[in-house]
Amino acid sequence: QVQLVESGGGLVQAGGSLRLSCVASGLISRPNAMGWYRQAPGKQRDLVATITSGGSPNYANSVKGRFTISRDNAKNTVFLQMNSLKSEDTAIYYCNFASTLYSTDYWGQGTQVTVSS
Repeated sequence: QVQLVESGGGLVQAGGSLRLSCVASGLISRPNAMGWYRQAPGKQRDLVATITSGGSPNYANSVKGRFTISRDNAKNTVFLQMNSLKSEDTAIYYCNFASTLYSTDYWGQGTQVTVSS
């Protein structure tokens, strides 16, 4: 199994920046993808960005050009640099680990991001 611990959420004004981190531990199989999903009150949990163990990123259209996902495979850590934040980015952000080999998903506990307008 894989355990995920997120950090870096908080309250920021519109136009500001935050950096989220997620550390994975346990049985880290490859290939895999790590990423971030978010869920606002009353809405579905949606993909924000993912990055494969090979370093290939993918972004939701709503965050392209503003957010950057990266990872450090040696430390089993994924980051999400969020710039030019908007009020509509307000949500709980969840870290995800997806094992391609075993077709298994793991989730972190979530971290709150609040953007004031």
